[in-house]
Amino acid sequence: MSMIASEAGVSHGLLYHYFKSKDELFITLVQWSMEEARQAFSEIYNVPGTPLEKIALLTSMILQEDDNSHFMLIQQARTSDGVPEEAKRIIENYSIHAFVDQLMPLFEAGQDAGEIAAGDLRELVACYLSVLSGLMTLKSQEDPSYTPPKAELLLRLLRNG
Repeated sequence: MSMIASEAGVSHGLLYHYFKSKDELFITLVQWSMEEARQAFSEIYNVPGTPLEKIALLTSMILQEDDNSHFMLIQQARTSDGVPEEAKRIIENYSIHAFVDQLMPLFEAGQDAGEIAAGDLRELVACYLSVLSGLMTLKSQEDPSYTPPKAELLLRLLRNG
């Protein structure tokens, strides 16, 4: 907690005023991250542009380093050992299936517009999210020699033709 307080620029006592333990802080951050991710997936529908442009924006948001903390925290919580049980339950409540369901209409619109490759929508969205998940896992290992691919490369996998 001392390291967290120092990094956040707050006193140790102030941090303990709001959170009784590191687990409580982590659980709160996981809940916040899940809500932020769900909101980002929802708000992408309100952005002007074609379905592929919206998917490109979402992909960039998830992969960019300076504003993807909630996506990275979710990924860490999904894949790490020692995650508090309550945080695991939160993640289970926001299963990957919920994110697939949330994106299916966008991918369907992309298929209807001829922008997105034909095929089973659920499988296509699940594949897209799996690739993003893998990229975030690699990125989280902080290997300075690893450079994640640009969003445009991932979009090539989705494009029709």
